[in-house]
Amino acid sequence: MAQDTVVRVPAAGVVLDADVVLPDHARAVVLFAHGSGSSRLSPRNRMVANRLNAAGLATVLVDLLTKDEEQIDAVTAELRFDMELLSRRLTAVVDWLAGQPDLGDLPVGLFGASTGAAAALLAAAARPDRVVAVVSRGGRPDLAGAGLAEVRAPTLLLVGELDPQVKELNAAAAAALPAPCELRVVPGAGHLFAEPGTLDLVVADAADWFDTRLG
Repeated sequence: MAQDTVVRVPAAGVVLDADVVLPDHARAVVLFAHGSGSSRLSPRNRMVANRLNAAGLATVLVDLLTKDEEQIDAVTAELRFDMELLSRRLTAVVDWLAGQPDLGDLPVGLFGASTGAAAALLAAAARPDRVVAVVSRGGRPDLAGAGLAEVRAPTLLLVGELDPQVKELNAAAAAALPAPCELRVVPGAGHLFAEPGTLDLVVADAADWFDTRLG
């Protein structure tokens, strides 16, 4: 039976809330990076996490902003685009995982949504020896900027067919990534993958990508 725990993670000078699910005999751990005003309570990311848990992967859903910062960001929307801040904290959580008895020896994958995708790629670039796969859902990998050139982890970019601007930005990011990269367009999906059945396709693709690369 999976262990489901709420933890407080010290990360780059703050303490972040995180939900950890550890299935029996977990083969790897996937760390989620949210963005654009979302949180670890995002129903879409939780759906993805539940599917990964069923496949034998541990998951960590973490809020990269504190509660006070979330209140500020709800008004200004500025912190969600602070890639240096978000990636620094996500990298600190990757380091924290290494010290956890049940998680420290597991290979690490990163799942980023919206602006969290750029944070995930920057964290992967910062910890190439720890992060072995990245998946982006409706992400803004372009916000990683020059950091894209440092990414070594195989990366899957999932975008909606009905999200042309983000699709174009993902195509440009894919061209800039030196790591193995695949851009998949989900038919009939908008930016939030709210259309019937589209999130199921994201879940299946993400699970397959991680299962293949995390072992």
